[in-house]
Amino acid sequence: MSDSNSPTDDLGTLADRAQGGDKHAMDDLLRLVYPRVLRICRSVLPYSADAEDAAQEALLNIATKINTYSGRSSFSTWVHSVAANSARSTYRKLKRSAQAAHNPDTMDKPDPRTTSVIAGTRLDLLEALETLERDRPQMVTPLVLRDVYGLSYEEIAREVGAPLGTVKSRIHDAREVVRPLLRPKD
Repeated sequence: MSDSNSPTDDLGTLADRAQGGDKHAMDDLLRLVYPRVLRICRSVLPYSADAEDAAQEALLNIATKINTYSGRSSFSTWVHSVAANSARSTYRKLKRSAQAAHNPDTMDKPDPRTTSVIAGTRLDLLEALETLERDRPQMVTPLVLRDVYGLSYEEIAREVGAPLGTVKSRIHDAREVVRPLLRPKD
């Protein structure tokens, strides 16, 4: 074992122990990743309470699905994917709720929990990702990991278990689909 203990090394070690059933390691792991998970969720969801809900869902997924972490990528890359998926899932739930709540016949005053998604600055991106997910779901994760979270192509290839050339192609194609959806409407 090396003398340098980087946070990534600590996460990997804790993840291995947590996968082995060590409850203390799981507690430490979740405590360590929480700030990162919350930051990822806040980058997508503009309303703090929504981001915190998404972060809690992500932590639950990390805890219950840690055995699906295969080690193909770094643990922090896997955490990025789980958090991003949780934020997008929370957005979809909020959007459905907002659409139901915005029935003019039943609306007295707007509910900030449901309107935060509509008022958010990332609405255009979330809508574009939703369109991409519906039409070409295999392209969403590579695009988000590259263009939203800035991971390298190599890290993304390891995370999604695809060859580097396939990942680059998917990201290129996804950008072609998403780009017109992000242009300002005249």
